[in-house]
Amino acid sequence: MSFAINVVIPARSGINKTIEVSVTKDGTMTETGMPIMNQRIEVTGTLIPHKRGEAMYFNLSASNINLQPAEPQDCIKGELELRGKVGKKIDEKTDKKGIPYWLFSAFSAEKVNDGFEYVWVRFFLFDGKREAWLQPGARLHVKGTLGLSVFNDRLDLTCRVSEMKEYIPSQNDQQGQSQPSQGGNGLVGDKDEPPF
Repeated sequence: MSFAINVVIPARSGINKTIEVSVTKDGTMTETGMPIMNQRIEVTGTLIPHKRGEAMYFNLSASNINLQPAEPQDCIKGELELRGKVGKKIDEKTDKKGIPYWLFSAFSAEKVNDGFEYVWVRFFLFDGKREAWLQPGARLHVKGTLGLSVFNDRLDLTCRVSEMKEYIPSQNDQQGQSQPSQGGNGLVGDKDEPPF
């Protein structure tokens, strides 16, 4: 079974943005309870973003559909998992209580035709501890709390890190046979550096 849902993402600056999420669920409409048009629903599962040019697409493999959600507002929340590569800058910041944290971006790449598309995420590392391997260009495997908002009409993906480790690709990964991770778009090699 497949259908689309519209989700309003709140804006930090500018106006809110409505995104469309393509949902697939194993089973028939009778087994799963097919939602009707304009009905509020709650769907849990694995959400994978895909970028094509300036457009971002979201595919959700559903594990459960609730036709009577408790949440009154639209939202996308959960845990993000990404295997990818750290961007060119890592900044040390201080919060309002004077506690240091690290801010950096990382991307995951997906091969599309003869090139690559990149999904960028901004990460916040709040434990104050930066491992020596965490350097620009390092490969990483990271999990944490997903944040999704809109800034100047662009989607902004963020993640508060809960666990992170250096990622060392296996021989199969280096030969281009990598598999995508949940919530991410796959693995990135050195030749896959984005053009910015």
